[in-house]
Amino acid sequence: MVNHFLKFSDIASDEIQPLLQRAIELKAGASSNALAGKSVAILFEKPSLRTKLSFWVGTEKLGGNPVHFSPDEVGLGRREPVADVASVMSRMSDIAVIRTFEQKTIEEFAANASIPVINALTDTEHPCQALADSQTIVEQLGSLTGAKVAFIGDGNNVAVSLGYAVAGSGGHLTVASPVGYEVAGESLAGANIYGASAGGTVKQVTDPQEAVAGADIVYTDVWTSMGQEAETTKRLAAFEGYQVTPSLLDRASSEVKFMHDLPAHPGEEISDGLLYDPRSVVFDQAENRLWAQAALMEKLI
Repeated sequence: MVNHFLKFSDIASDEIQPLLQRAIELKAGASSNALAGKSVAILFEKPSLRTKLSFWVGTEKLGGNPVHFSPDEVGLGRREPVADVASVMSRMSDIAVIRTFEQKTIEEFAANASIPVINALTDTEHPCQALADSQTIVEQLGSLTGAKVAFIGDGNNVAVSLGYAVAGSGGHLTVASPVGYEVAGESLAGANIYGASAGGTVKQVTDPQEAVAGADIVYTDVWTSMGQEAETTKRLAAFEGYQVTPSLLDRASSEVKFMHDLPAHPGEEISDGLLYDPRSVVFDQAENRLWAQAALMEKLI
């Protein structure tokens, strides 16, 4: 059976810590030739900086050959059926990394692929981001077990994957979102079930100050994601009062660390300069995309 990483729960909760430890080892200089003589097909239908760069460089660090495709080159599901693209890529490459709009597209791709398929972002989840986030938290706190994490903003794909990652590692995530922008009930329940054996939890609130009280980590994301540009004005109004500022961080733990998956919109979800606050670990978090994904590809291959 081919192992895919289409959603965070595709790895068992007891596999999270060994995977993060391997990522930390790779970051510290451990070498691996897991992809020697192999190729990784990188197909992105959405723009990317960190995801493309980290998978490209990560593949090379494992001795492999990255092959990148832009949206117009493939036309996934438009110029050519998803199933046909999956079949062709399976015959010529060893891993497929797909960044697409809808979860159903990557699910269809994986169903027709005979190689591991990695979700590099869909509308439902961003599991590779959550791996890097988890690595960052472990580096900062020593462990995710018992960690208090606050996510302020839209209950989007980033929040969903983070919920699974934190709960599955025995941590506690509180998401603060305006009414109508909460994490979907099904995802909230799923993350709590996934984290039950590890003692982790995820809960939804509406008050950012409630969420950050005593938090070890405060995390936010943009209020308007790619593909939601038509909702910008409506979202700016809905998320008023949800901006993460130094004063909001002051309500968290005295040792709090601030995280953001980038790109950021200063003046919206964060105040100007917050990325460079002494409590920010945002650029460590960005770098960890490389190491977490390298460890993931090593595991899947």
